[in-house]
Amino acid sequence: MKRIEAVVRVSSLEAVKEALEAEGIFGLTVEQVRGYGRQFGRTDRYQGSTYAMNLLPKSKIVTVVRDEDCETAIQAIVSACHTGEIGDGKIFVSEVLDAIRIRTGESGDAALQ
Repeated sequence: MKRIEAVVRVSSLEAVKEALEAEGIFGLTVEQVRGYGRQFGRTDRYQGSTYAMNLLPKSKIVTVVRDEDCETAIQAIVSACHTGEIGDGKIFVSEVLDAIRIRTGESGDAALQ
């Protein structure tokens, strides 16, 4: 099993959710986070004053998928978020040793379905 964490633009969240559902991948955890990468934030003006906004709002999407669904999930996220501009986001993939469904006690791939 693989854990996929994607940090994407807030405006891309719904598109990612729909793209994953279209591929048969359900079960997401979403957090609203703040951060920056190569964009280094942005500069805004408020009531005549200029200030730096270094941490931009982002959405962090976490899902755990079977090994064979990993590439499909990654491609769905990339296709939903890609604009070609700085700030599209990042995807991190890590190994998951086990998953247990608390209600039934199922473990492994069976706990994901």
